[in-house]
Amino acid sequence: MLCKTTTEIRVRYGETDQMGFVYYGNYALYLEQGRTDWLRKMGLSYKELEAQNILLPVTQFSINYHAPGRYDDLLLIETTLVKMPGVKIQFSYAIFNEDQKQLITAETTLAFVDKNTMKITPAPEYLIEAIAKCMD
Repeated sequence: MLCKTTTEIRVRYGETDQMGFVYYGNYALYLEQGRTDWLRKMGLSYKELEAQNILLPVTQFSINYHAPGRYDDLLLIETTLVKMPGVKIQFSYAIFNEDQKQLITAETTLAFVDKNTMKITPAPEYLIEAIAKCMD
């Protein structure tokens, strides 16, 4: 595994269900925040990729729930690149609460898509270079 980053998120009241637990669908948003921060820590952003006509749709998403998050918990999202990207990029995640209890593990795969042709394209060279620097 390559290039791990961490992101903190505090659970807002509106992200919880009637039981007071983080609504399960909100974890996908937390993972997206982890990916966005991962890219930013590589010196890039989704906005920059889109300006270069690169889209990154999610093609695969899996999640395992281990324990519930609750309102006002400070969550730590660990986002890790699984392998050097080609036409797809794969991440693994773990989310922990303040007591370092693991709440979820997850994986996502995203495809690099040319915005103009809507066809799969190789990862941009500047992203590969940024990842290589992270591995040093």
